[in-house]
Amino acid sequence: MNPTTHAPRRWRNSLGLRLVAGTLCWVAVALVVAGWGLSALFAEHVTRQFRAELGTYLDQLAAAIEFDADGAPQLRAPLGDPRMARPYSGLYWQVDRVAPEANEGVLRSRSLWDGVLAMPAETATDGQRRLHHVRGPDGADVLLLEQILRLDELTLRVGVAGNEALVSEPMARFNGLLALALLILGLGLVSASVVQLRIALRPLRRVRDELGQVRDGSVSRLAGYYPDELQPLVNEFNDVLAQNSAVVARARTQAGNLAHALKTPLTILANAAREGDGALARSVAEQTQVAQRHIERHLAHARAAARAGAAGQRVPLQRVLEGLLRVMRRLHAERDLTLELEDCPAAAVFRGDEQDLQEMLGNLLDNACKWAARRVIVSAGIVDQALIVTVEDDGRGIPEHEQEAMLQRGVRADERTPGSGLGLSIALELAELYGGGLTLDTSPLGGLQASLRLPATS
Repeated sequence: MNPTTHAPRRWRNSLGLRLVAGTLCWVAVALVVAGWGLSALFAEHVTRQFRAELGTYLDQLAAAIEFDADGAPQLRAPLGDPRMARPYSGLYWQVDRVAPEANEGVLRSRSLWDGVLAMPAETATDGQRRLHHVRGPDGADVLLLEQILRLDELTLRVGVAGNEALVSEPMARFNGLLALALLILGLGLVSASVVQLRIALRPLRRVRDELGQVRDGSVSRLAGYYPDELQPLVNEFNDVLAQNSAVVARARTQAGNLAHALKTPLTILANAAREGDGALARSVAEQTQVAQRHIERHLAHARAAARAGAAGQRVPLQRVLEGLLRVMRRLHAERDLTLELEDCPAAAVFRGDEQDLQEMLGNLLDNACKWAARRVIVSAGIVDQALIVTVEDDGRGIPEHEQEAMLQRGVRADERTPGSGLGLSIALELAELYGGGLTLDTSPLGGLQASLRLPATS
């Protein structure tokens, strides 16, 4: 499967990623709209202020016009802004006569130097002010505010202009600072949203951790208080755990009752068959033994199936092994066997039912003791979060081509040795119910080596 196909699925399945993506989208949209609105408001403010400034200069210019002795217009005093006297400063004024034969630029500011403002052909009516976009003396775009004045019998066209850069430059600086501020604000909002999201999802991580503890057997139920949105889920899960425990308890009781109800009549039949003679007695004895084998196997399977899914179970392996070794020493005391527990770390804990563990290990130990010459060695360890229990003996062993067959139901290596032939197969089936397994090999001692793999818990 292509790894890239997991990315969209991860976005869809992750609540946290979806919330972060939604936050990013809304923050981005909000910041873009806010930036556009603030920039437009500032541009309107700067433009209005610039026009008001041109209007003030136009009033000052109109008030300063007078006529000399020859009737030519002149200024009573220069305008107060020093930029009017600096060439190509970006701020200009000009006074023209309105007449077909009149020359342009009757009066003009020193900032125009040797140029003139190209007044538009259309003129404003008396007293009305009009705003135009024209070219300045240096080729730059300027904003021109003009007005028609009638002084005595002379009509003058008065104009004041300023470079549009006086508006665009402050706007550019403002937009740059605004973009930086909005970027910082956006990063802050996203960071705060991520922190808030982690805090909001913390109860879910707590539920996940406690579920892991339930699975490992550290606790039997979810404890503590959760937010109102999660508490119903926690309560329902605890109810399921309680119901599961009740089902397991009933299954154990029913399995025990069934075993007692079936084994007692079969024992009576077997005893009666041993006391009788003839083919019928031998047939009854044989069939009762077969029935006992099947009952033993199926009851063990039923009990294990009921318990394997139960949560909250932790069994220290060392304690169980030491107890079983003591039992085996007593059962096989007449053979003077040496039973050794070579290695079993204290951290080795079985995640499952103790009775099932005892049945699996008991079958392996009993089988090893039956076939051992002098020694039985047991060792255990943790490999890849799994328990590995190895039981070895120094008996005559089993050929490799027969080892797999020994795990089948009812197969016995020697019919003269007491037993039902179900021990190894029951151990294998119980291990498989827990997700484990059982393998056979030749031991360095010369006999059989049985390796049991079971789930471990921390």
